[in-house]
Amino acid sequence: MSQSSLQIFIEYKVKEAEIEKYEGLMKEVLKKLTEFSAEKIEWFVATDQPFLYVEMFQVPTLAHYQALKKLRKSTDHTVFGQLDQFIEGGLEKLNCWAFQTQKVQD
Repeated sequence: MSQSSLQIFIEYKVKEAEIEKYEGLMKEVLKKLTEFSAEKIEWFVATDQPFLYVEMFQVPTLAHYQALKKLRKSTDHTVFGQLDQFIEGGLEKLNCWAFQTQKVQD
């Protein structure tokens, strides 16, 4: 990861009855992330918390993160907004965090 890139974590709980539809939509969601300069995209499901999903990826700048966070939480976005129906509590409960790499001091 380059010095200026940010590691992004997105976390949310999916409704049990909607898992299959959610997982089908995620192919489109993950593909759409690349249009916003996201790289090294990974998608996880928790082993110890039922129906908890995490997305991790890198973006080049804080501006990319802020724009993507706003879109990911928007019910108006044609792709990302579809997740609202599958997430417990809707997109309001989608959590986003950005992390900058810290150098370890000797």
